[in-house]
Amino acid sequence: MTKIKIASAAYPLDWFDSWNDYEEKITQWVQAAAEEGAQLLVFPEYGAMELASLGGAEAAADLEAALQVVARFRPEMDMLFMDLAFRHRLYILAPSGPVIEGAAEVRVNRATLIGPTGIIGHQDKAVMTRFEREDWHVGPGEGLRVFDTSLGRIGITICYDTEFPLLARAMCENGAMILLCPSCTDTPAGFHRVRIGAMARALENQCVSVQAATIGTAEWCPAIDENHGAAGVFGPPDLGWPESGVLASGEVNQPGWVYAEIDTDQITQSRENGGVLLFQHWPEQENQVKTVTIARETMASS
Repeated sequence: MTKIKIASAAYPLDWFDSWNDYEEKITQWVQAAAEEGAQLLVFPEYGAMELASLGGAEAAADLEAALQVVARFRPEMDMLFMDLAFRHRLYILAPSGPVIEGAAEVRVNRATLIGPTGIIGHQDKAVMTRFEREDWHVGPGEGLRVFDTSLGRIGITICYDTEFPLLARAMCENGAMILLCPSCTDTPAGFHRVRIGAMARALENQCVSVQAATIGTAEWCPAIDENHGAAGVFGPPDLGWPESGVLASGEVNQPGWVYAEIDTDQITQSRENGGVLLFQHWPEQENQVKTVTIARETMASS
């Protein structure tokens, strides 16, 4: 039996006058979760964008300049989270944010998974929203990853990616038992799309999904000026799980950690001998969708 305590963040975005201010905030957040016995901490999508404040008000207010500032501070952010993961002997999905790669300066939205011994790897967002495509020119990464850890295999679907079932399915077919779903949504509708997606992915893959969210306003940076969300942890509504599938859920727009304890053996049990067997029966769809016929209404003659 492998029990894991997960902490998922409802995370407000703050202005910082110095790197030390940022370091103090992150240190306090990680320490608070560590003191509660959490082993896996999940920060939200675009949580790294608060680093744009370190470039000053003019840079933070410009989409391109803010992206450049955050990318520049990314190595220092990674080092901070590596130090905290080592110090507290836990796993952290650090806040995602823009990374600029190569001579072509390809921009991706990257989430990095860090363990007690350092960086395990990263997942880049695969499917971009209209804002990312049309206004910000942040593009998709290449390929999906599954992270083999002492807690079990972990997959990451970043915000919008959570709404596309084949991404999570590919990860779970490669052994993922926990899906981390960091999100950044500016409306209730956006928040619920990701939450419904996270719950659906837990249902169809008979696994655990974890949504972390940015909350509150950051009017000084147009990329993250409005944020609406809540943290949550979800499982399949099946034998041995909550009937709603909700393991833990925070209040909307209330900052702090939400905690849930899961048992990975229970995931295995559900996949092998659950009340339903969605994970096993998934391939049965394939033959059914090969042929679609249209049945037309026959109009009665007068």
